[in-house]
Amino acid sequence: MKGSVALDRKSGTNTLGRALDILFALSEANGTLSVSEIAEKVNIPESSTYRFLQTLEKNGIVERRGKNQIGLGLRILDLARSLNQQIHRELLSLALPIMINLMESTQETSLLFVRTGNDAVCIQHVKGRGLIQFVIENGRRLPLHQGASGKSILAFENEKTIEQVLANITNDRNRSELIDSLKAVKEQGFACTEGEYDPDVFAIGAPVVDSHGLVVASLSIAGPLFRGTKERIPKMIDSVMESSKHLSNLLGGG
Repeated sequence: MKGSVALDRKSGTNTLGRALDILFALSEANGTLSVSEIAEKVNIPESSTYRFLQTLEKNGIVERRGKNQIGLGLRILDLARSLNQQIHRELLSLALPIMINLMESTQETSLLFVRTGNDAVCIQHVKGRGLIQFVIENGRRLPLHQGASGKSILAFENEKTIEQVLANITNDRNRSELIDSLKAVKEQGFACTEGEYDPDVFAIGAPVVDSHGLVVASLSIAGPLFRGTKERIPKMIDSVMESSKHLSNLLGGG
């Protein structure tokens, strides 16, 4: 009896694993695949692939598009949106006290950004103490390749994402400078920019990592350029790095 239960559990785990393999294959295809192509990618017989796809289609996880073409279904978007909201809620609740401390230690506006496509989106900010300060609203989008907040995410993304961003930069010199800049950010673990998105603003950002080692956000500060002096920058870099590491540790990363 115990052996039967163990066998059933193992079978269930294998079934779930195969279903996930199919979803990953469709996701990486960035479009549709035929049943035979899916079977080849996940290394299971076509007959088994059909059965998995029927179950997934019944639940709206995949859908048929054209003759013998399979793509991800709309239901997967609902699941992704729900998971994204859950992650953001957890991230925000953990980040806010750290952001307040970061603002207090640097006196500059602290920012939390996440990636959406080729943009970085501000999902939380804590205003600085100065009479002149960097101001931004939650939900503001900035190009992923400009500014410390975006670069400290982009530098740690996969090659495909980086290539997509580079493809949108037509100037060869700008593209080369971005490649060198992202390489430096990855090596040193933070981004520091001056007047890159706004000519009057400096910013320092560092990645926030989850338990899987993936960059889920960036934690940064930004302020008027005249306060980004050589004397202040090193201490502010240390504060940003310590804060991002603290948040990463709370998320199980770091």
